Amino acid sequence: MAETVYITSSNTAVFRCPQCQRAKTVDVSTFGDFKAPLRFKLTCSCGHVASAVLEKRKRYRKGAHLPGTYVHYVNGKPLGKGAMTVKDLSTTGMKIVLSGNSTMAPGDLLKIEFRLDDAQRSLVQKKVIVRNVSDNFIGTEFAITEAIDKALGFYLRS
Repeated sequence: MAETVYITSSNTAVFRCPQCQRAKTVDVSTFGDFKAPLRFKLTCSCGHVASAVLEKRKRYRKGAHLPGTYVHYVNGKPLGKGAMTVKDLSTTGMKIVLSGNSTMAPGDLLKIEFRLDDAQRSLVQKKVIVRNVSDNFIGTEFAITEAIDKALGFYLRS
């Protein structure tokens, strides 16, 4: 399985050998403009060859499959609601997939509700802003008024 490596704010990435745990910091600005994710193989000085994926995202995203519901708002008015599944989570937002058809656009507001698959089955209720739409996949960002609660923060670190 390929290790996902995130680019830091200083335009570097730290690769770690899964065999010997040696780390190497690479200046990724020399890679030029590339479309993420960039997949490649690395050979460590110990001789181990590993696969890596270079990701431009600012935050780690944890994969998930968490069923929930949403209410879609435009200009403060509810336009529809339905079932959704959270596909990934980060400290700044999430990707969801909708069960039915919906006409959402960047800038729309969703009120979402789902339960984490942690031991407490913690309830998460958030307002999110739609940032991108691709078929039924919706990329969202937490509304500025939303804080990361304890349960979600702990879940993302586990």
